[in-house]
Amino acid sequence: MTWSLPKLLAGLHDDIQRRLATVRDTIDHPGSKGDASEGVWLKLLQTYLPQRYQAESAHVVDSNGVFSEQIDVVVFDRQYSPFIFKYEGQTIVPAESVYAVFEAKQSINADRIDYAQKKAASVRRLHRTSLPIPYAQGTYPAKQLIPIIGGILTFESDWNPPLGKALKTALGKEDGDGRLDLGCVAAHGHFAFDPEAGQYEFCREGKPATAFLFKLISQLQFSGTVPMIDVQAYARWLLV
Repeated sequence: MTWSLPKLLAGLHDDIQRRLATVRDTIDHPGSKGDASEGVWLKLLQTYLPQRYQAESAHVVDSNGVFSEQIDVVVFDRQYSPFIFKYEGQTIVPAESVYAVFEAKQSINADRIDYAQKKAASVRRLHRTSLPIPYAQGTYPAKQLIPIIGGILTFESDWNPPLGKALKTALGKEDGDGRLDLGCVAAHGHFAFDPEAGQYEFCREGKPATAFLFKLISQLQFSGTVPMIDVQAYARWLLV
């Protein structure tokens, strides 16, 4: 057998696009269709992200007892996070462990951009602790909190052109806690916010799902490691 890297990468995207198209064409119930689309994206990230990361549908909680809204895709630390709560199919992760949050929809439009922005903001506004890190020769200062990546994942676009002025306008309405840094429209391309330039880059390529995955991994690499969580800040709730 002769291996081909271009064919392998193309096959990854084709598989994602085919599965998303199947969801759209065969499932009529909106809720079931949404759950199935979410499952396609989760499977992609669970399979191909480095093992230090985990991806699940989840709620996020902080040490003040405040919860985020339900998030379709949460990418969080699986190596250093001291606790992740799972019960009856529900997953809850501490705010300190979160690297990225995404909403997964069948199609992108202004209302869904706004919805995803509100979901991202509900996570970024949570309180996060960071403790000094002990080591053999002493203690490192507490880590600065890493920026949480926010985004949206879809198969199609309600706009024509799909990645044009309408998308740029919708994304530009939020530049604070709700900003979407990264997104994929699997049938057309992906977008990413460039913090140095202060603007979005729109990439219209032939294999958007694979390009998005590589872009996410690159951004996660530069995020570094999540801070050392103050477990006792959560433990105080045991006394309530």
